[in-house]
Amino acid sequence: MEPDASLSWLALALTPGLASRLSARLLKEFGSPEEVFRAPLPHLERCKLPAAVAQAVHKKQSFKRAEKELASTQRIDRCRLLNWTEPEYPSSLLQIYDPPVLLYVRGNAEVLAQPSIGIVGTRRPTLYGTQMAERLGREIAARGLVVVSGMARGVDAISHQGVVAVNGCAVGVLGTGVDVCYPKENKKLYEKVLERGAIISEFPLGTHPAPENFPIRNRIVAGMPLGVVVVEGAQYSGSLITARLAMEFGREVFAVPGNVTQPVSFAPNLLIKQGAKLVTNGEDVIEELPTPIRALLVKAERQETEQLNLLAAASLNSSEKKIFELLSVDEPSQIDDIVERSGLHSCEVLATLFDLEMKGIVRQLPGKQFSKVLL
Repeated sequence: MEPDASLSWLALALTPGLASRLSARLLKEFGSPEEVFRAPLPHLERCKLPAAVAQAVHKKQSFKRAEKELASTQRIDRCRLLNWTEPEYPSSLLQIYDPPVLLYVRGNAEVLAQPSIGIVGTRRPTLYGTQMAERLGREIAARGLVVVSGMARGVDAISHQGVVAVNGCAVGVLGTGVDVCYPKENKKLYEKVLERGAIISEFPLGTHPAPENFPIRNRIVAGMPLGVVVVEGAQYSGSLITARLAMEFGREVFAVPGNVTQPVSFAPNLLIKQGAKLVTNGEDVIEELPTPIRALLVKAERQETEQLNLLAAASLNSSEKKIFELLSVDEPSQIDDIVERSGLHSCEVLATLFDLEMKGIVRQLPGKQFSKVLL
C-alpha cells in the first residue's frame, strides 16, 4: 500500500465505535477511506452512524493515532497492513457479512491466499483429542493445505504443532495484537509459525487478551478457510460457535467423533448429528474439498499407523525399544510405572524418554505421563 492509503485505512479501522459492518457501509457508500473522511457531516449521518461516530469521522480524530500506529507497525519485523484492495487479502473473508477492514500481518502474507482448513477445539483436550489434533494438523499440512487456528492453548496450538512437525504452513489468528503472544507458553510455536506461515489480527498493536476479543477473532477462523474441523469442545464452547459461524458462511464443517461420556465430545458429536462430515484422519477432510483444490494438493503417503510405528521402533536401541513398547497410544503411563515395568534405573528411563520425544514418537503429558504419538 502507498503510505497515504495505509494511513486512511488505518484511521478508519481505529475510529472508536466504527465496527466492521459500519465501516463496510461507509466504504460501499463512498468508495474509499479517503472519500469517507472527505464526506460532509450530513452525508455521514445519512449512513445511520451514531452521532459521536459521525463527528469522529468528520473531524478525522483517529489520524494522529493512525500515524503512531503506522510508525509502530513499520518498526516490527515482517509486519504489514492489508486492506480489502490488497491482492494478499483473503478473498474468502470478503464473502462474509463483516470482513475486517484491515488485517495486521506478520510473516508471509502470501499464504493467506492459499487454500486452507481451520482446526479448532477445547483448551483442555483429552489424550485422544490431543493425538487427533496433532495428527490432523500434520496430515492436512502434509498435503499442502494451510492450517488456520486461533493459537489458543489446547487443540489450536497442538494442531499447529503437527503442522510444524511436517514443515507445513500455518496461520495463527490472534485475539490480541500481532505483537502480543498469548498464551505466553506458545512463544516458540508463534516463532515457528512465523517462519513458514503468518500471524494475523484485526486488533491494534499492543492489544492484550480480553474475553470479548475472541468471539470477534473466531469469525476470521470460520470465514477464511474452506472448512473447519472441530476436534473436541463442550456444550457452550467457542469451537461450537466457530463451527456455526462456518455454517453461516457456507463453509464445510467437519467433526471428529468423541466418547459420548466425555463432556468435551458434546460439540463434535452434536455437529455430526446436524450433518457435519465425520472425520477420523486428514484424508476424510481432503476428499470433501472441491476437485480443483484437490488436484493442486501433493499426493499423500498412504501408510498405516502400525506400519509407521514399526518403522520408528526399528531404528531404536535396546533401551528405547523396551520403553517404547511399554507405551500406548490411547492411555498415558506414569513415569513411576514405566520405571517399574522396564526394570531400568529412573535416570536412564528419563533420558531415554527425552530421546524418544526428540524423535517425535513419544509425547509427554502433564503429571509426568507419557504416551506414543499417533502417527
